Amino acid sequence: MARPSRGGSNAAAGARPPHSRLPLVLWFPAVLALALVVLPVVGLLVRSDLTRFPALLVTPSSLNALQLSVLTAALSTVACVLLGVPLAVVLARSRLPGVRLLRSVVLLPLVLPPVVGGLALLYLLGRKGFLGQLVNWLTGQQVPFTTAAVVVAQTFVAMPFLVVSLEGALRGSGDRYEQVAATLGARPWTVFRRVTLPLLLPALGSGMVLSFARALGEFGATITFAGSLEGVTRTLPLEVYTQAEVDTDSAVALALLLIVVAVVVIAVARPRSWEGGLR
Repeated sequence: MARPSRGGSNAAAGARPPHSRLPLVLWFPAVLALALVVLPVVGLLVRSDLTRFPALLVTPSSLNALQLSVLTAALSTVACVLLGVPLAVVLARSRLPGVRLLRSVVLLPLVLPPVVGGLALLYLLGRKGFLGQLVNWLTGQQVPFTTAAVVVAQTFVAMPFLVVSLEGALRGSGDRYEQVAATLGARPWTVFRRVTLPLLLPALGSGMVLSFARALGEFGATITFAGSLEGVTRTLPLEVYTQAEVDTDSAVALALLLIVVAVVVIAVARPRSWEGGLR
């Protein structure tokens, strides 16, 4: 029997497996799903007055809303990191009973309507809320309808995105490195700082960007808990809602700006594994 040539075997080893063909029946619903996402954006583009687009974006109210949105989203992202990283580690590594129930509670803002979250924050931190009364007694200040309320509302809705990203990364990597470090005598804080935290860094970057994007687009909890005061609590989504009642062209321009920011954020935050790995 003739043996295959060495060159032929190398060529066969280096050849990539052929891609499987997609069933034709999948293309029709896939195109409909894509149209459902793309066509509304196209509708905004058709409706927009591109000749006035720059002028509509540099009005004082629009610039104030944009500046406030970026500032509060950045502050809420920092809060998400400071609170969400320890929470994700506890959910992924703790063996205490009730962790599964705790995880469900943490992910509650993902499924709650934002308006419900805003009401919950209002009755917690409002003038008659038990925590709001404590804050008022200690500081003499009220949280609702302030810039701080915007940050709290954004953190409430955005932190689960960070926690989900980090917990998934920790569960996927396993705890063998941490067990080895503990076996070698490392203290728990040293294990967290030298082993666990480096494992979290790739997912932390992605989770921070997603949390920032969610905070930047937050509307329901913000308007319920913080109101819509220009320069104080009126973020960019609230400005879009306000302008839609008085100046449609300005509302469309601001909406397109938010879409552009969202696309950029998704492109930055999307893990390469979503694209099928290395190509």
